[in-house]
Amino acid sequence: MRAAVLGSPVAHSLSPVLHSAAYAALGLEWTYERVECDEERLPGLVGSLGPEWVGLSVTMPGKRAALAFATSATARAQAVGAANTLVRTVDGWHADCTDIDGVTGALRAVGCASVGGEAVVLGAGGTACAAMAGLVELGISSAVVVVRSPSRAGEAVECARRLELPLRVLPWSEVDFDALASAAPVLVNTAPAAATAGLAGSLARARHVLDVIYHPWPTPVAEAVLARGGRLATGLDMLLHQAFGQVALFTGKDAPRAEMRDALYAATGGAVPLSL
Repeated sequence: MRAAVLGSPVAHSLSPVLHSAAYAALGLEWTYERVECDEERLPGLVGSLGPEWVGLSVTMPGKRAALAFATSATARAQAVGAANTLVRTVDGWHADCTDIDGVTGALRAVGCASVGGEAVVLGAGGTACAAMAGLVELGISSAVVVVRSPSRAGEAVECARRLELPLRVLPWSEVDFDALASAAPVLVNTAPAAATAGLAGSLARARHVLDVIYHPWPTPVAEAVLARGGRLATGLDMLLHQAFGQVALFTGKDAPRAEMRDALYAATGGAVPLSL
């Protein structure tokens, strides 16, 4: 059987590390490779794959194209408006969004098992949408999205509407980050490290922080959270936990979590602690 990650660029993807470790631990002689593929090429490429292909991981920029191409989709993928997972079925390809599991798994692993109140999300792109869906699963009652230009938050606003999540959109230049983060049970940063460098101390005031940026490591936000002794989840934690769901969907077996964690830890030089 064959599986792969589709993306552009995709050479940097760590998904083969995770999936190859999982298949070996499960005793499956499967292959998993990287395939360079953008959103325009995705329908033709996936449609041409033979029956030996059982599943596909999809990274940027093809997640919305994957959802549009799929024969069927989970409700959560439809709510997010994107799919990072395609699974072969008798009828075609089924789409899911295990990015949500990445968010919930990463936060639960650092003690954020159930939260209420208003969460904070920096950025309003596709990752922010998956984050909001995960935060809804964790029990938040509302969210604030902080963006440079509120006019570019349409994707996040539509996602929140589908999730039935009350949402406020605030312009970056007008936010009191000290006050906003101090009141937040959880803060998710999807903005580049350069954008948050001067704000890291303020953002670290949130009770739980998920910084999806993990290269280069440590990010300014991560350094500030760790210096305060706070609870920090990272983008590598997200990558690990979303892969558990993909492996289960592809193989029909429980993901070998410890083996996958150990393989990712080794492949990244042990730079980031990974929690199960």
